[in-house]
Order: sequence, then C-alpha cells, then structure tokens
Amino acid sequence: MNVLKLKAVSEENPNETVKRETVDLGNGSDVVYIQRLIPSDQSWKWFHYLDKHIPWTRPTIRVFGKSFLQPRDTCYVATPGLTELTYSGYQPHAYSWDDYPPLKDMLDAVHKALPGSSFNSLLLNRYNGGNDYVGWHSDDEKLYGPTPEIASLTFGCDRDFVLKKKPCKKSCDGSDEPASKRLKKGSHDADQHTFRLRHGSLLVMRGYTQRDWIHSVPKRAKAEATRINLTFRRVF
Repeated sequence: MNVLKLKAVSEENPNETVKRETVDLGNGSDVVYIQRLIPSDQSWKWFHYLDKHIPWTRPTIRVFGKSFLQPRDTCYVATPGLTELTYSGYQPHAYSWDDYPPLKDMLDAVHKALPGSSFNSLLLNRYNGGNDYVGWHSDDEKLYGPTPEIASLTFGCDRDFVLKKKPCKKSCDGSDEPASKRLKKGSHDADQHTFRLRHGSLLVMRGYTQRDWIHSVPKRAKAEATRINLTFRRVF
C-alpha cells in the first residue's frame, strides 16, 4: 500500500481561517479536505432545513441486472437546460435552484472555498442511520468531463468516506483474473484512504480521481443519527 502524503494548508476566508488537507493520489489525482468549512450553528440550521424541506425520495435502481431500493434518500437540483442525469437505470427529476433558495447560499459557500469552481448541479443524499450507505463506484459519467471536480458537503452524523484505487484489468503477474475478483481478495493489495467526514466539512475530489479510483460510504452500525450530504458537480 502506498503511503499517501498529507499537506496542510491554511487559507484566509473573510470570516475565519480554513485549514485544508491535500492528499496527493498520484497520476494527476488529489483530494482536498476541509474539516470545518461551515460553522456549527449554521451547519445545524442548514441541516434542519434540508431534512424538512427537500423532497426526498428513495428510488428503485438497477445494479448488475438486479433491481432494489436505493439504500439512502436522494434529490437532484440542476441549472435548467443541462444534460439529464441518469444512474443505475434511474433518472431523477431535476429541481431548480430557485425551488429551494438556501441551496444557493450553500453553493456560494462552496464556490468561495474553491476559487475558480463553477458548479451547476447538485445531488443530495440523506443517510437515515448506519444501514444506509453507498457502495463502491466512481462518478465517471461523460456529462462531467474527463477530470471532474466534485465537492462533497456534509451535515449531521459523522460517516467514513473510503477511497480505493481501481484494480488493473489484468493482474501484475500477467494473469487474466477478473479485476472484480482481485478487488474482493483484500484491500491490502490496493491503495486505500479513509476520511471521517464531519458536520460542516467539505471534501473535494479533483483531477483523474474518478478515472483511477472508486469510493464508498460503507455501513456503520454505530452511526445511528442522520447524515445529509450534498455533492456539487459541473455538467457540460
């Protein structure tokens, strides 16, 4: 397992000093983690707004040829006129930013933290306890471009976010063993990193992270409270 180097950087915000940790994943990929982007009081205000006012749904999705209920609630917001989002056989209705004005304040906070960013879509997820999760995947859909920047804002319960390097199509010894089997053999053969995403935190995946890595929010028996996660993206 490669050793991932953490680089802490402090940058001045109008209201406070924001500490950033940058993880260099290699080959043009990195992750930025800001443990406290939004102050606690404001984070709780936004959490309660999102929990009560967003039109959450728990859709049926299709994975590996089988249909099942998605293990978390979701909602999609996007600027009008963008390419429609479809994942796992499900196409969510795209609400407008004007439908839920506080989302524009959250978007502004993320843009201020990430100068040069210009997100125009938002996928919201609500995890109602430790049995809600998202499995291994990468957000490598063509509508996000080859090097998407994805900013993930968390409110509520702390949850683990795990990154794992995608296995090669063929093993290093030249055998033709499927990549999926090698991935199941054990994480000790793969580069892996875990972030504890806390209330008010922001995690950003950049560069070729979606091409070369997969990520998940695994089940956690002790995570009894609700977590709400907002993933800001740019659709081309």
